Amino acid sequence: MTPEFVVVLFGLTIVAFLYASVGHGGASGYLAILSLTSYASMSNEWLKQHAWCLNLVVAAIAFHHYQKAGHHNSSLTIPFIVTSIPAAFLGGMMVVNDILYDTLLSFVLIWAAIRIVQGVGVDLEDEIKTPPKPIAMGSGVGIGGISGIIGVGGGIFLSPLLILKGWGTAKTVAATSAVFIWANSFAGLLGVIARDGLDLDISTLGPFSICVILGGFVGAKFGAGEFSQYTIRRLLAIVLILAAMRRVIELIL
Repeated sequence: MTPEFVVVLFGLTIVAFLYASVGHGGASGYLAILSLTSYASMSNEWLKQHAWCLNLVVAAIAFHHYQKAGHHNSSLTIPFIVTSIPAAFLGGMMVVNDILYDTLLSFVLIWAAIRIVQGVGVDLEDEIKTPPKPIAMGSGVGIGGISGIIGVGGGIFLSPLLILKGWGTAKTVAATSAVFIWANSFAGLLGVIARDGLDLDISTLGPFSICVILGGFVGAKFGAGEFSQYTIRRLLAIVLILAAMRRVIELIL
């Protein structure tokens, strides 16, 4: 086991802890870490598929903890998910590399993080507004498609949207994001399989999975139970900034 591999495993564990604490799978964080190591030489397809697999593990753990703690609202989740799944499937069948797209995406994520840090969002259930179904379903299409193309689960897009619009508390949003991420990651992988492009290295994915299970379990447990709504919002802002940094790293490298 090389020193670099140990550092990668440690990094994946920390990322899984942080992302799972806000109901995310961590794909953007895993991609950021791998982009800083010799794994950066692997194809975008290889990186995307392994990140999706790790997403499936961590998002499932996150949802288990948030649902068990009573934070999941299925009426909020369903309209977003029903349209995102086919969109993510189609996105997974596509191969896109656009520098302008990455640049704009980074600015959007940083802007959302700043708005959340400024205190935008609701903390009480009676302050929540219900999203119109056409808007929710349309958002699901857009987020699902983008997620399938770039190889993430979509939580970095969905969570800030829900919070900034006041459609859920931070913990309700985390529960919805976990389901959304799992479904989109699975649909994206199915899209890859449909075009016969699956390229997974089990010998690498195994150690990676063990680390994210450990980090994800602890992070989700604290996020769903110990951390306050305020803390979850701040952690989400950090996650969004990390996701933006991942896009910047790719542009530089």
